[in-house]
Amino acid sequence: MTGPQQDPHSPNNPNNPNDVNGRLAAAVLAQDLRTVQVCLRDGADPNTSGPDGLPLLCSAVAGFDHETAAALMDGGADSGVVLPDGTTPLLRAVDLGSPALVGAMLGKDPQSRIAEPERKRLLDLARKWYETGETEELRRRTGASGPATRRRVKDDEFTDIEEVSLGGLTVRAGHSGVLTELERAFGIMPPVAELVARAVPYPDVLHANWFANSYTLAFRKSPQDWSDLAALRHHPAPVHRRLLASVLSSRHALTSCHDRTDTAQDAGFLAEWALEEPDGEVLAEVLEVCTNYDHPDQEAIGFRYAGHPDPRVRREVPYCLDPGSEPAATTLLALARDPDSRVRYVVAWVFARPRELTPVTREALLTLLRDPDPDVRGRAAASLSTSHDRTPAVTEALAALLDEEDRNLRLEAAYALAVRDDPRTDRAYERVGTLGPGFEDDHRVSAHWRYQVRNRPVET
Repeated sequence: MTGPQQDPHSPNNPNNPNDVNGRLAAAVLAQDLRTVQVCLRDGADPNTSGPDGLPLLCSAVAGFDHETAAALMDGGADSGVVLPDGTTPLLRAVDLGSPALVGAMLGKDPQSRIAEPERKRLLDLARKWYETGETEELRRRTGASGPATRRRVKDDEFTDIEEVSLGGLTVRAGHSGVLTELERAFGIMPPVAELVARAVPYPDVLHANWFANSYTLAFRKSPQDWSDLAALRHHPAPVHRRLLASVLSSRHALTSCHDRTDTAQDAGFLAEWALEEPDGEVLAEVLEVCTNYDHPDQEAIGFRYAGHPDPRVRREVPYCLDPGSEPAATTLLALARDPDSRVRYVVAWVFARPRELTPVTREALLTLLRDPDPDVRGRAAASLSTSHDRTPAVTEALAALLDEEDRNLRLEAAYALAVRDDPRTDRAYERVGTLGPGFEDDHRVSAHWRYQVRNRPVET
């Protein structure tokens, strides 16, 4: 015996090809972002209800699907609609503790769009979770007394977060970042020290809480804010100094993207800091940020640390050096023999900056092409293939990579032959083999087509 069958042409039936709202509902539930976007472009209502009678935005929230939530918001979904239980989709997102999800649902101009009482309710909820802690709040809500389970998951494309489950409920441990995101959206500026305290328990640049707080601190440019931030340089705990490096990295990115203000103050500050930072991990991060800025002492700083005992520091040194200068080239050649494979990898990358290779840099890259580490060989191959060097030694060394088991190395060899119009190119691409998804826009693949166009027989 079967139950009643739904009319295939009834409203909101996902099997009805003519019902765009039904297709949208099915796509949201399947977390099929591309179909969601297509349905919205085709006129689907972003406030369509799902099978549970709630707006589809609630389904995206429940699935921690920030990309679908963002698409629905861009299409005009209302994250502030009051639900039967008195909550809103945005309040539910705050409850779940995903900074990426909350950021996707704040929408445009939240400070003026969201009424003050609702802003306060959102902030109070985020602060309660942050101050209580995810595990304790889950215990309070569920009555469960056992340990919570935690696992690391992606919060968005760039950041990670812990997912915490207890008593049948699951949240993400991102309420520190959520609180900061809400404050920034609502124009609230807590003291620098408070944002620092929210970040340092999560000492990982990929952690969503660390990123949300360090990124927000990058906007703080008043004289008092800068004084409070600069004082972190002398903090006895290395994690505080690492946070300052992250803030300065974000400041540079924001300046590059927006106001193009003079960054001389930050560049000078970093150069001075690099000369006195005692901790290897922090120093490596300072050097990484320092090379984003232009400073006349950058190369001297690189020379100073070329022999540093910490390989994390030595990995940053090549970025400080101009391979076109003789002293820098000498230092880079020494680093090309470094016991740390990542140092050698970076040297191979830096040698690609000047497309015209010198005999010395050519020989160094040919040596790195035989490195025991496959990543180093791949980087050396990429630097040689994109160079303007057309000497037989380079061409033959690259062609020899067609015998490698690593498909990426074979592809690099085929690309090198293609850009050199080598008659072995077609056979080289046959040796590469079938390339799966992810190579559609690879410049090395399209180089084969361009080679064939250039070398097409002329019709007479």
